[in-house]
Amino acid sequence: MTDQQFSREGDSALAALADEPLQAALLAGVSRTFALTIPQLPEPLYKAVANAYLLCRIVDTIEDEVALTPAQKKYFCDLFILVVKTGREAERFSGELSPLLSSQTIPAEHDLIRLTPRVIAITRGLAPEQVAALAACVETMAGGMPVYQALDLRAGLKSLRDMDDYCYYVAGCVGEMLAKLFCHYSPEINRHRDELLRLSVSFGQGLQMTNILKDIWDDAQRGVCWLPQDIFDETGFDLADLTPETNDANFRLGLTRLIGIAHEHLQDALTYTQLLPSHETGIRHFCLWALGMAVLTLKKIKRNLDFNESSRVKISRNSVKATIVCSKLTVRSNLLLSLIFNLVSRNLKTPDWRYTTPLDSRRLTHGG
Repeated sequence: MTDQQFSREGDSALAALADEPLQAALLAGVSRTFALTIPQLPEPLYKAVANAYLLCRIVDTIEDEVALTPAQKKYFCDLFILVVKTGREAERFSGELSPLLSSQTIPAEHDLIRLTPRVIAITRGLAPEQVAALAACVETMAGGMPVYQALDLRAGLKSLRDMDDYCYYVAGCVGEMLAKLFCHYSPEINRHRDELLRLSVSFGQGLQMTNILKDIWDDAQRGVCWLPQDIFDETGFDLADLTPETNDANFRLGLTRLIGIAHEHLQDALTYTQLLPSHETGIRHFCLWALGMAVLTLKKIKRNLDFNESSRVKISRNSVKATIVCSKLTVRSNLLLSLIFNLVSRNLKTPDWRYTTPLDSRRLTHGG
């Protein structure tokens, strides 16, 4: 059997599934983490959030595809914005993009692109307020990502402000979308809408910065560095000199400062979670599991500042299980959540240096 025949048979098997099993199968293929956390959400939210993640993963697939030129990536991002906003041209999008994907794109993402019309059909069946939230997120993400594809990022981003902007395009806007979906789901949650929207951007940035720090060397192999040079200017290290063999105290100091900044964002993530009603345990678990795994990842990076491959700072399955158990024991208590967070993350702060840019000022960059 040829690879093409195998793909067609796999597509047929997936396409035969009903909406929710299809989304569950696609999620399991592209993200074990979200395949674990999204099902914790209450049923009225599960379908929309699963669909939202798949839409965002489609944009990520475009961004990460090494065979596409920056112009092609912008073309497909623009086309996908149209697809999500209108429900039209999904077949065209899938038909044009699918043959261009390389073998470096994982098979599950090939499936996702080929089945984009099914995913979009599910999107269009959601409530109008949910569709609007998803479309706004995709428009922000797909509109912002191509900007960075045309840049030479081998020596990093110029400034922390640039890193803020990048994190907003890839994660902060996702946080905003989730906050909108939660507020649509619950009038009780909606009473905190403004505060949740404000904190959601920081929540997204904390998770994204954790991924950036964990994946420094994987990104470097692709000729990309998402670290901000101005932080390392203050410590005396030039990111243009960064290699997996780097053993420089000034680089480690800059890395420590970025860990401290990510920690501050995760503190906002905790505040965000504590604003959610204590009886909404499914939504709280969804947030807490992501938060807990990010904190444990930062701790592992802090303990291994000389790491030169992401596998060295990847948390273990036992750590994931511990996060889940701890969440289940403390999910309803804001006091216990604060105590656990402060205890586990106590070594992540940077005592002699603080990220002083106010959250509200960062949001103004994005019209918040």
